Amino acid sequence: MKSTLGERMDAIVLKKLTKKYLTAKKEELIAVNSISFNIKEGEIFGFLGPNGAGKTTTLSMLSTITEPTSGEAKVNGFDIKTQQSEVRRSIGIVFQDPSLDDELTALENMDFHGRLYGLSKKKRIQKGVELLKLVGLDDRKDDLVKTFSGGMKRRLEIARGLLHEPKILFLDEPTIGLDPQTRNHIWNYISKLSKESNMTMLLTTHYLDEADKLCDRIAIIDMGKIVAIGTPNELKESLGGDVITVETPQASKLSKCISKHSWVKSVKIHDHSITISAKNAEKHIAELVKTCASGEVTISSISVHKPSLDDVFLHFTGKTIREQEAEGTLGIMRAMARSH
Repeated sequence: MKSTLGERMDAIVLKKLTKKYLTAKKEELIAVNSISFNIKEGEIFGFLGPNGAGKTTTLSMLSTITEPTSGEAKVNGFDIKTQQSEVRRSIGIVFQDPSLDDELTALENMDFHGRLYGLSKKKRIQKGVELLKLVGLDDRKDDLVKTFSGGMKRRLEIARGLLHEPKILFLDEPTIGLDPQTRNHIWNYISKLSKESNMTMLLTTHYLDEADKLCDRIAIIDMGKIVAIGTPNELKESLGGDVITVETPQASKLSKCISKHSWVKSVKIHDHSITISAKNAEKHIAELVKTCASGEVTISSISVHKPSLDDVFLHFTGKTIREQEAEGTLGIMRAMARSH
């Protein structure tokens, strides 16, 4: 059984870690903007945000693939700038992009990885077979990887990342592009690993349900900055109660009318709707409807629910994660256009 987070040592420490790039037109782009947080030993820590928010760049710095512009970080007690070899030996990585050799078998992929880390032949075979069994691929160990499904490849990559027995595992969007059933299988493997090995995991994701299900704590990153951090429940409770969503073509007008009520904790305008945080929301629906009527605001629908991570993300960033995804993609396309 895990001890409480407060009793455990820090496995990863970031202090004002920053990464800046220059575009083709010599414009400065801040990918990661002076972020600071600690991750405890044995913790599954989620890094939640849309593509382009700075998640993968942070992971690249912590794994010594990319050098930070400023700030500092320690991984398993080792400095990412001055002790890179020690950092690399301490970590396992499951990259967002596939990195397996399709022309090798599953066991051969494991063996090749073990050679890179200087493991003996006996240990490579023993650990390789053991880990393939862990992820349910022992019966396919001698099959070429090119015959595997996307989910099977993801499981193999997780097994490979564990071969050299790292203290810390980095998982960059581990279930991206997978079907719901396979995603659930991957979640089960990650949870099982955490419980059985007390391994520290840093998981980047833009799936809200993934962060909610797996993570002990979550940091929400938006445009390179940490905007919120806490356990899933702490983040939800920070909204101050229930969430009322009102669909209306007059969202701005309703926001002004409703903000004067003492029971309203916060109001956020979102497309053709507003979200209202309020305690005991059900008791105030009649008053809300009355306010809409007196303000001549048309209501399409009203719903009440307990806060979700989607509500938390909207509260702290002003947009849903899907909108942030769309804007991030558009921004990348514009940047590419400017560079030509």
